[in-house]
Amino acid sequence: MTFLSQLPLLVFTLLNSFMYQRISEAIRIAGSLVFILLLFILTAVLVKVDMHADLFFSVTMATIWFINSFGAVLQGSLFGLVGLLPQKYSTVFMSGQGLAGTFAAIAMLLAKASEADSESAALGYFITPCVGTLVTLLSYLLLPRLEFAQFYLNRSSKYEEGTTDKLLTVGTPLENGKLNGHANGAVASVALGSSGQDEAKLETSPDRSEQADSSAEKSSVLEVFKKIWVMAFCVTFVFTVTLSVFPAVTADVKTAFPGGKWEHVFIEVCCFLVFNIHDWFGRTITTWIRCPGKESRVFPALVVSRVIFIPLLMLCNVQKRSYLPIAFSHDAIFALIMALFSLSSGYFVCLSMSYAPQLVEPKDAETAGALMTFFLALGLSIGAALSFLLRILV
Repeated sequence: MTFLSQLPLLVFTLLNSFMYQRISEAIRIAGSLVFILLLFILTAVLVKVDMHADLFFSVTMATIWFINSFGAVLQGSLFGLVGLLPQKYSTVFMSGQGLAGTFAAIAMLLAKASEADSESAALGYFITPCVGTLVTLLSYLLLPRLEFAQFYLNRSSKYEEGTTDKLLTVGTPLENGKLNGHANGAVASVALGSSGQDEAKLETSPDRSEQADSSAEKSSVLEVFKKIWVMAFCVTFVFTVTLSVFPAVTADVKTAFPGGKWEHVFIEVCCFLVFNIHDWFGRTITTWIRCPGKESRVFPALVVSRVIFIPLLMLCNVQKRSYLPIAFSHDAIFALIMALFSLSSGYFVCLSMSYAPQLVEPKDAETAGALMTFFLALGLSIGAALSFLLRILV
């Protein structure tokens, strides 16, 4: 399951980073959602169908592969789309992902606490994403009809032709300007965003139309990468550290108080629920707190410092163990380490993903978002690969 989820996630995210300009955004997002919906419907139906174990295993593994393939294209495309909006929307987008993890953890806890039979629990699990995917698809189809969305999406020069719902219906004065650029002529500041705080510098030289044509050309993937490589490293390193121990190592931690109902739900609460709640909280607080700044050298240093959580979690009460001693056996210490571990993970991931589009011009924001999604997937893959080794070392 790890292999068949991480490999297509990495491969198709990489393909999306280079191919998104050739395939319209509407096809990539809506098409991926439709196929994911069909795959989840198939999975839900199979709960009630009697199949030979080998055939069921093969179908399940194939479903995992294709869901993650379409999910990679969907996630990369959405990050690119959100990159065209003000920063706070990138933060809300990342926060929503954390909330989804919290929802899954609560669903797992409720299913276990209710002692429902496995078939009913499985049916509930797979019907839920069917409903969620359908709502997401309808929301995406409504997005281009919002004036707010039209304003920011139109600001991206040469947005893909063929995008449905006429995203390019109205041009804006901002299309002819270079945001985050250095104007050689006179500079005019205009207020942007709902808060009215962001500013854009518009060139006002006589040859403005000629400059607009040249600035409309999107930069190459390599040129964009050179501007965002620090943020790309940060998001990769954060997920490498996170996935190297969670959940491969943390899920094998045992309670110091065996017996009773607490032991029955210990992992669901102290591992999955604590992680997802604090990860979501870490992502959410970036709406108000964004420190260090995107140019700060302290930022990557703090990201690298998270590596300390790897030995801390490996020294918790992980069972079965072969080499390392137990240094932190109490449940409260494990929960505290998990809380700090997940809080820092959500915080730094969200900052990295929201900072990257700000380091490039608006016309390259979608490219930056797609590239960052690839490096996010790369971090997931490296972390998942390292988790096998780290589990053995315990």
